[in-house]
Amino acid sequence: MTESALPAALAEIRDEFLELDEPERLQLLLEFSNELPAFPQRYADRPELSERVVECQSPVFIVLEVDDDQRVAMHASAPAEAPTTRGFASILAQGLTGLSAAAALAVPDDYPQSLGLTRIVSPLRISGMTGMLLRAKRQIRARIGE
Repeated sequence: MTESALPAALAEIRDEFLELDEPERLQLLLEFSNELPAFPQRYADRPELSERVVECQSPVFIVLEVDDDQRVAMHASAPAEAPTTRGFASILAQGLTGLSAAAALAVPDDYPQSLGLTRIVSPLRISGMTGMLLRAKRQIRARIGE
């Protein structure tokens, strides 16, 4: 992973995970699942405006906004009964929101593998987070006309 491309918020989250023993990392992931910001009603009422992340086993939907200042906001919806997936969505929503579009696009695609969870979370779930990140970047590119 390219360290220089990692925004401070995502680096801080990664470091928080890596400072813990593996069982405690899972607990931290569950804490993140409780911190997933509420999905805006304007998208909940219009599901066609959000994108299903098919790489996730659970029904996860994301939508990325880019404002006039090129600042990103990520919104995600994931079921409460899928705390691992909610945790991953929360990490990305918290880590990408507020970044410039360029900084969000520069986040290394392998960021999910850097959290130290690959031995305690199934590869399918890590792939789900990677899918969320790649779809988020694709939406950002579409919004800025790249």
